[in-house]
Amino acid sequence: MRDLVITLAVFGSLPFILKRPYIGVLMWVWISVMNPHRLSWGFAYSFPFAAIIAGVTLIGLLVTKDPKKLPMTPIVITLMAFSGWMGLTTIFSMWPNESVVMLNRVSKIMLMTFATIMLIKTKEQVTLLIWTLVGSLGYYGVKGGIFTVATGGGSIVWGPQGSYIEGNNEVALAFITIIPVMAFLYMQAQKKWVRWGMAASILLCAFAALGSYSRGALVGIGAMLFFLWLKSPKKVLLGGLMLLIVPIAITFMPDKWSSRMETINTYKQDSSAMGRINAWYMAYHMALDRPLGGGFEIYNRTAFELYAPVPDDVHAAHSIYFQALGEHGFVGLGIYLLLAFLTWRKAAWIVRVTAKREDLKWAGDLARMIQVSLIGFGVGGAFLSLLYYDVPYYLMAAVVSTGYIVEKVLEAEAAAARAAARDAARVARVDAETQAQAARPAAS
Repeated sequence: MRDLVITLAVFGSLPFILKRPYIGVLMWVWISVMNPHRLSWGFAYSFPFAAIIAGVTLIGLLVTKDPKKLPMTPIVITLMAFSGWMGLTTIFSMWPNESVVMLNRVSKIMLMTFATIMLIKTKEQVTLLIWTLVGSLGYYGVKGGIFTVATGGGSIVWGPQGSYIEGNNEVALAFITIIPVMAFLYMQAQKKWVRWGMAASILLCAFAALGSYSRGALVGIGAMLFFLWLKSPKKVLLGGLMLLIVPIAITFMPDKWSSRMETINTYKQDSSAMGRINAWYMAYHMALDRPLGGGFEIYNRTAFELYAPVPDDVHAAHSIYFQALGEHGFVGLGIYLLLAFLTWRKAAWIVRVTAKREDLKWAGDLARMIQVSLIGFGVGGAFLSLLYYDVPYYLMAAVVSTGYIVEKVLEAEAAAARAAARDAARVARVDAETQAQAARPAAS
């Protein structure tokens, strides 16, 4: 039954995608982030829904008469540079065959990120994109939160199979990233039942993150909550709620959860933590030896024998920063950090120029909450291999699209002001000429 529902939903959307390709972006985000087909047990489980949606969306993009210009902002140019650099490092990778497979997967995310920037052009479309992201991850967050509460935190929360966030650590970071965006929808909601539903979803996602038993997630939660408080217009109220809820949530978790979290302070005695540090050294030494990095898929025994302090302790990167460094060198890491900086700066600009604008308040609220999301991801991602996780790229696209909308509003107002000034000057000139003509007979 699930297979049939998902198939009908996808194929039923295709005619609408051809007419309004931005719908294809929303469907792509739903399929790629939520992975609803992984909730089935039949033919839909491995059916290439994402490829079909992407193909039809790109066809719609070519034929649509809707505005589809790619704004060449610093963020877009840097994202292009990052995509091109990954292609270059793949050519010179240590394991080109394996790297090409991963490049193909990453290229699809980058391509659809550009499509998102091109097609999401209005406030309504941006809001739909945010709702799609929240719904896709909120499903697992609410489900995981209920599971955590029902089991007293005794079992681990996992993510959807076959996705970037299948692991407990990865899905916890996904919850941390989406909670601030949920807060945006809470702030925008006009109906009480939507506000209460979003508040409950935020709380359950937080419990789900704790229920993942992820130590990196705990650090990420701390950073996210601090910046959420810092960016909130109601600091006293939010701070009071945090002081009330956070201790209760931590006390709720069982002793084995507390014991695992306490190992953060004794990481030198923890084999998993030391394995991550070993992988970081490997990435660093590889980048020193190979300016282009090692390319994708470098986490194997050969690479560790060449560059790691402990050759037989093979681990994944466990850090978006060392992942970028090892796979794409110092230049790749620099481009990635520049992309993050430019996105943050654009969001800050949106917050600044909309500060006293009630009509653009939604844009400022969204930009603030995306900043909080990126802080949570940036801190939690320091301990996870999620460099190519697509949600941060879609949030970046939302910042670009929101900035485009704000710029158009400001440009229209500036043009109207210039036109009004010209009209006023023309009227003043006509009045002056009229008065001069009226004065001549009197003077003669």
